[in-house]
Amino acid sequence: MTATQTAPRTRAQVDSGRRLTFLRAVRGEWIKLATLRSTWWSIGLAAVLTIGIAVLIAQAIDMPGFDPIQAVVMPIQFTMLLAGILGAIAVTGEYSTGMIRSTLAANPRRGSALLAKALVVALFLFVSSLVIFSAAAVAVSAVVAPRDQTIDWGDPAASLLPIVVSSLSMAVFALIGVAFGFILRSGAGAIAATVGLLFVLPIVANFFALAGEAWAWVIDAAAYLPVAAAQSAILPDGATLDEPVAFLTLGAWAVGGLVVAWIVVRTRDA
Repeated sequence: MTATQTAPRTRAQVDSGRRLTFLRAVRGEWIKLATLRSTWWSIGLAAVLTIGIAVLIAQAIDMPGFDPIQAVVMPIQFTMLLAGILGAIAVTGEYSTGMIRSTLAANPRRGSALLAKALVVALFLFVSSLVIFSAAAVAVSAVVAPRDQTIDWGDPAASLLPIVVSSLSMAVFALIGVAFGFILRSGAGAIAATVGLLFVLPIVANFFALAGEAWAWVIDAAAYLPVAAAQSAILPDGATLDEPVAFLTLGAWAVGGLVVAWIVVRTRDA
């Protein structure tokens, strides 16, 4: 009686159905992001700040020429930090726990792993910000209605577009945090760098407005910082940068940061 031998499975048969595709990598990154309590705390805080500050601004400013949509988008000057910090800790949290080794073991193509995380973080910030700014617009409309003011919803350029661009800017700020997270790998370092770029540098640049013509180049250069470019893109009327230049600047910050992060990820061990 001879034993029946089973033909060994080939490598293709073993790997069939188990290969990590980019869509599966994206799904994995979404699960990791959604299961972090810090993610929902950050979004909840962003919602409270955005709606609360927008309502306060709408109540405080009652003058001819004031457009209520300005009150809706002005809180981005504060919530930008939450977006950047969320992007940073989405990356550095993996480095601090060592989970990044499992991530890169499952997906050895490091560029794919970086892109999956960046895509998930950016989409999450864009969609959640779109909901938050829309809620703020509803709240502001209720505040200004007794004064016979309203957001001109019939003109998308004066209503819908600022909300969409503000949400897009939040996604860019988050990508800046993601880039710093991969570059520095330290939670404190990535957060400090993100806050420095988004918040501290614009304040420092404003000091040079009093320094005379010799330092005017600093003010001109500051117009290309992420927050200044976002403000020019959101409300282009009277802005420092032309609208196309503002969008190109935002794109350059996001893409440039991720390219540097990709180079670092490829050349360093996890």
